[in-house]
Amino acid sequence: MNVHTPYGLVTIVDEPNYSFNSTDNAQPYALHVLLTDESVTSIHGVKLNGDSILVVGAAGGCTAIHKHSALVLDGKLYLAVGDHIACLSLELPYRLLWSVRVDIATCFGIHYENQQRALLSHGELEITRLSRDGVIIWQASGADIFSEGFCLLPAYIEAVDFNRSVYRFDYVTGELLHY
Repeated sequence: MNVHTPYGLVTIVDEPNYSFNSTDNAQPYALHVLLTDESVTSIHGVKLNGDSILVVGAAGGCTAIHKHSALVLDGKLYLAVGDHIACLSLELPYRLLWSVRVDIATCFGIHYENQQRALLSHGELEITRLSRDGVIIWQASGADIFSEGFCLLPAYIEAVDFNRSVYRFDYVTGELLHY
């Protein structure tokens, strides 16, 4: 996944064979960020203009790299990895600004709705709205996993679960508007 930023090209790569306890990784990174004390299931590397600046590991379900794995807002990289969202500085020194566990299973992606100024996590079991400082504003869940669709519409957030039940959540409160 590539994201063009004011700092240059950010590339997010999956690093399933990376070991946080090794000095013999095929791809070395300048900074190692471990978001869990549990077993690491997802590891994503971040490159800036081709330089391997940091690698992030988390627990939860495995996450793959896709168009909603990361986004950049105001010079910060928001990265979905495992069951977490991590906010990373793209300015020197590169560092973790904050991280938060947004789902008890897996975070499928990170989204931003500009009109609502809403930073949202599409989780397997929970939809989470976050402040840009990493504070959970609200979380909402459904009867089953949110695996069949997720869409940010002007008036509400729409998520579809495994049984194809459609949920519509209010941006401000997370209240269920329709089920």
